[in-house]
Amino acid sequence: MFELASTPIGLDLAQTAKIVRRAFDDAMVAKGGSLPVWSVLISVKSRQFGHQRELAESVGIQGATLTHHLNAMEADGLVTRRRDPANRRKHLVELTPSGEALFLRLRDTAIAFDRQLRAGLALGEIDAARSILARLRANVGGESLEVQESGADQ
Repeated sequence: MFELASTPIGLDLAQTAKIVRRAFDDAMVAKGGSLPVWSVLISVKSRQFGHQRELAESVGIQGATLTHHLNAMEADGLVTRRRDPANRRKHLVELTPSGEALFLRLRDTAIAFDRQLRAGLALGEIDAARSILARLRANVGGESLEVQESGADQ
């Protein structure tokens, strides 16, 4: 039988991410949304991604998956889609007044959830966690990050 001296960090990270994601989605559902809906709302609200293709990339999902979410959100009166007058092949996505209201509700939920996650953590610990997560992302991508002058060993 194979035994590990400790849990692989990737497994720990994956399990933690799954727990946090599920809890965040549950918090969103309790306020009338979901994690995918929140992702779309915040991306549209930021106005950085008006076209559907750009929006799908910003949310991190495939175009067909975004279309599924947008169809439901449009049916629920949260967003509108219209052709871009400058390029009729592209669709512009905008929030409706109901979408704006849901955005505000879910924003408050996201802020409260973030406070819950930060409970008991000092600012330095949060900064260290972000640094470690950046290193893990770089390691997975095969990128190199400069070792910070914090004395971290390679």
